[in-house]
Amino acid sequence: MKKRTAPRIIAGKFRGLRLKSLPGNQTRPITDRVKENLFNIIGADIQGCSFLDAFSGTGSVGIEAHSRGANFVQFIEKNKNSYQILENNLTIIKDIDSFALNHADAFTYIKTHHNFAFDYIFIAPPQYKLMWEKALILLDKNPKLINADGWLIVQIDPVEYNEIETSNFEEFDQREYGSTLLLFFKLKDS
Repeated sequence: MKKRTAPRIIAGKFRGLRLKSLPGNQTRPITDRVKENLFNIIGADIQGCSFLDAFSGTGSVGIEAHSRGANFVQFIEKNKNSYQILENNLTIIKDIDSFALNHADAFTYIKTHHNFAFDYIFIAPPQYKLMWEKALILLDKNPKLINADGWLIVQIDPVEYNEIETSNFEEFDQREYGSTLLLFFKLKDS
């Protein structure tokens, strides 16, 4: 079995920093290649944005967003072990007003959160359990969680992909990088 390398921050103020990671397969780590491509697609729009990192795992994607200029990042992680690693990784961010960390179920957060809209929502749940579909359906029922011109980005294995009928979101792009597929959604008529 190939040993996993610790995730690192690719660009921005924390560039080159290695994060602690969780051994085993409890998290769905994003490779540097996929993360770099993701943030190249987002581009300069990350500056000053709000970013929801649901199913945060080690926090690699949300911390990358903050490193590149996101104004606020909300981290959601339910797994106790992942949460502890994430909490440790977040000690690098000295401005505690620039992020929030919830030890909570992402589905519950999506269903019940109504007082803040994000510019980007990143969903990367545990693989092969159709959890991304459940998250998309719940977000479709609570579209106020995303700003009118915001993006919902889903990271899955390509074999997990199914077209899902939604009332409020439309898929506008897909990018495949080996065993990772990024799906991009926006609100309809935005």
